[in-house]
Amino acid sequence: MPMWRRLALAFLLLALSQTPALAQQDEQAAREQLDALGQQIDAMAERLSATGQARDSAQRELRAVETELAQTHQRLDELQAERRQLTDETTRLRQHRARLESERDAQYAALGQQLAALYRLGPTPQLKLLLNQSDPAELDRMQAYLNRLTQARQQRLADIARLDTALADTEQALAERQARLDTLADELETQSALLAERTEERRGVVTTLDDRYGSEADRLADLNQSREQAEQQLRAIQAELARLAEPTPTTHITRTQGDLPWPVQGAITTGFQRRDGVHYNGIVIKASQGTAVTAVHAGRVVFADWMRGFGNLLIIDHGDQIMTLYAHLQQFSARPGQQVERGDDIGRVGNSGGQASPALYFEVRRSGEPINPQRWIARR
Repeated sequence: MPMWRRLALAFLLLALSQTPALAQQDEQAAREQLDALGQQIDAMAERLSATGQARDSAQRELRAVETELAQTHQRLDELQAERRQLTDETTRLRQHRARLESERDAQYAALGQQLAALYRLGPTPQLKLLLNQSDPAELDRMQAYLNRLTQARQQRLADIARLDTALADTEQALAERQARLDTLADELETQSALLAERTEERRGVVTTLDDRYGSEADRLADLNQSREQAEQQLRAIQAELARLAEPTPTTHITRTQGDLPWPVQGAITTGFQRRDGVHYNGIVIKASQGTAVTAVHAGRVVFADWMRGFGNLLIIDHGDQIMTLYAHLQQFSARPGQQVERGDDIGRVGNSGGQASPALYFEVRRSGEPINPQRWIARR
């Protein structure tokens, strides 16, 4: 079960336990309510995505190519993570094989010592004991020794057989891991080529968008149009959240004002309300392409999609009418409906939305209205 569902289930069960009239509801009923909530969030995300389609062909093309780029980056990350996991497993399997081989060698050496002891007793030690007519007590001791030697030899042979089986299983596992690693190498090469192709395609689309501006005034007008469309989208998100049957429970984010961590480390290149255009409601933090972006506080992801002017945009609802926005992402690491905690990875720094250089746009909203993010994040 996803983390957000487990946490929400805990909240719901706690409420049920504290309300006598609802105490008879079982855990299954609680899960059904959570499933309905998840469906509401998914449906909301689909509606918001549908209403956020770019209106002109150039913006639609930019949306398409940047969405594919994000998916390619995400697939590459998944493949690389799987490769790292398989490489670690292969290393552990090889170490395990070395231990098994060492143990088997030790068993062979011990078996050789036992066989040498039997050889010194001759080909038929039991018959010699009977014909020797020696002291009966000595005869019993020798017979017990022979029995123990035989049992030890049989145990060594059984141990060697077990080790041979374990080694065969290990070799098979290593062969499977290696085959998967070879497949991954081919897929990584394919995805890398696709990434290069999409990156070049995006460069052409951005150039087309830039070339259509006859003057700086035209560029500013387009930015303002993007801002207005974004505001309509954000108001729609706020309205959808208000209609949810189960609102996001409080995360007490207001208690952390002025002490929130930075979503990414870097210099602020654009401050709150410093200039006209789509970025006037938040701050722009310069960071390297692909740098991890983290949630500044616990909450629930309510939007993760491309939006004109923002590119790949992720929004977290923290309860108490507080939302944080993270834009121009290269890719998403969280999905709508997912519960996240402070410091969780939610995406990667990018330049989506037609930006010239990688950076993170960060915004804080209360009751749908933008407020200065620098009053919320910690000073440094």
